Amino acid sequence: MVTIWGRANSINVQMVMWATAELGLEVERIDAGGVYGGTDTADYRAMNPNGLVPTLRDGDTAIWESGAILRYLAATYGDEGFWPRDPADRAQLDMWAEWMKTTFSPCVNYSIFWQLVRTAAKDRDTARVAAAVEQAKTLSRLLDERIGQGPFLNGDALSFADIAVGVFMYRYHELAFDKADRPALSAYYERLKTRPAFQKHVMVSYEPLRVEGA
Repeated sequence: MVTIWGRANSINVQMVMWATAELGLEVERIDAGGVYGGTDTADYRAMNPNGLVPTLRDGDTAIWESGAILRYLAATYGDEGFWPRDPADRAQLDMWAEWMKTTFSPCVNYSIFWQLVRTAAKDRDTARVAAAVEQAKTLSRLLDERIGQGPFLNGDALSFADIAVGVFMYRYHELAFDKADRPALSAYYERLKTRPAFQKHVMVSYEPLRVEGA
């Protein structure tokens, strides 16, 4: 039994929960973080000194940081399609997983999503949002071109990189802001939406996260 601590509307928790579901693992998720608290206890900090979510425990192994958890799950339980054993093949996928974390996410998740949902309108940095919206058009073109080789990042096989990349697609596509037309990326999102694990763990309303006046 794998245990994961974290709230269902955390995008980082969604990443690891989606991965466990695609891998067919039996999982217990314990609400933690945000309104649930529980991350400041001595027991939790012994597992995760950072005091954030998610945290995974698999037997005697405790892991924090969603990307590290994803790679652990993929390497431990994934097949060749999900986690290529050849380092060079795997790196071709991992580049996009890292790009999503270091480039796409700061633009779309933090400069757009956080400003429009997690920040009251009176406190919003409109110049930051406007700049990020334009940057997102460039970034989405890069991803659209890569996904165009699909149907997934590893061809016909859903991989760990699709989890890292795809987890942001719900917020990106459903949040109202000006987007460039990206047919391949839109089709990719439509394919992800047909997957029961994506529906259950990623297509989770973010409205409870919306602050008053946003």
